[in-house]
Amino acid sequence: MISEISEGGVFMKTVLITGASSGIGYELAKVYAGNNYNIVIVARRKERLEKLKKEIGSSISDKISVTLIEKDLGAENASRELFHYIKSEKIKIDTVINNAGFGIYGKFSDLTPEEIEKNNDLINLNIKALTELTKLYLDEFLKEKKGEILNVSSIAAFLPGPMMASYYASKAYVLSFTEAIREEVRGTDIKIGTLCPGPTATEFEKSSNADKGGLFSSLKVMTAEKVAEIAYKDFSKGKNIIVPGFLNKMAVFMVRFLPRKLMTIISGKIQRKKVRLP
Repeated sequence: MISEISEGGVFMKTVLITGASSGIGYELAKVYAGNNYNIVIVARRKERLEKLKKEIGSSISDKISVTLIEKDLGAENASRELFHYIKSEKIKIDTVINNAGFGIYGKFSDLTPEEIEKNNDLINLNIKALTELTKLYLDEFLKEKKGEILNVSSIAAFLPGPMMASYYASKAYVLSFTEAIREEVRGTDIKIGTLCPGPTATEFEKSSNADKGGLFSSLKVMTAEKVAEIAYKDFSKGKNIIVPGFLNKMAVFMVRFLPRKLMTIISGKIQRKKVRLP
């Protein structure tokens, strides 16, 4: 494997970030570049990745290696193809950030056949792709006896979400799955954590109508830049579950002590306040 060396002769680590074309993934790439990491960024929209690469080169450092990979990770075998492509390019990955994901809004029983297909795409990306990439790189890291995996979930992981049932369930899976494998590798030098942001000003919030009321307006919205900064800082310290923002931490704390049936009713009422866009 080829390792990049900085001008000072120091080996630079490389981070792989999926869903890097906007929002938290975009900002995480900048934060890691600012901390002297080479970057491999993956998303469907190549033009956004090219914009990010230029921004890193002009505002952070032109010495950072930025590799762009245009890939829809929701497609069949996409995660495995990505993994083998990176290996074929002789790029050694030190940190994996599984950030790619999306949500859809609506009563599950009312989803049209086209929306059900989109819901299946959600499951493939939010759950299947994340699981496959985690497994592929975990195997590599166990052989190397070092490595880092940060899986991006949400505070939605802590309760059911009527009107966004599959999205909330997918994030609950990510949290539970990641906590479990963290315990499995306890005692090794492999670092595994979960990022659980609350409402964040990203394209996802707009595309899922989360900016039209509901949870998005009930809690203070953080910028993707701030979430990325906290994620890097806390994950570097080895924190298990990272919940950026005091109000988000309080919300998660309260959920753990209230009856689940009550929280489901409250969550449903909040979600129904959203206004569906035409």
